[in-house]
Amino acid sequence: MDIALDKVTEIILRLRAVEVKEGATDPDSGSNPTDDGSIDMLVAGTDDATEQEIRSMIAGLNEDERADLGALLYIGRGDYEAAEWGTAVAFAKEREAAGDTVMRELLGTPDGASLLEEGLDALGIPMDTPEAP
Repeated sequence: MDIALDKVTEIILRLRAVEVKEGATDPDSGSNPTDDGSIDMLVAGTDDATEQEIRSMIAGLNEDERADLGALLYIGRGDYEAAEWGTAVAFAKEREAAGDTVMRELLGTPDGASLLEEGLDALGIPMDTPEAP
């Protein structure tokens, strides 16, 4: 794999942060977070930078790293088996060249983080999770 495991892990963690968010549920938002029970933390909004961070991280990857990320998604989704890694990478490069970017696929897939993790698991690569302090 050309992409570092820590990069994949960081993308998975940030995708999870985006995936748990929902639309506005607090009509009186803007008051004290303690009074609101801090529910605004899980609401997607225009000031949420997490999705932009994911976009920046993926945009900063080179072609091979983006292809690996796409291949992990395809393997996790069941489009390819782990033994077909090379074919999955080649397909990801074809999709990228055709304008169907891995960024769009990941952000457009409701469970993209889980699929990436399943792709790693299928390859026998344990996810590099940060340890709690």
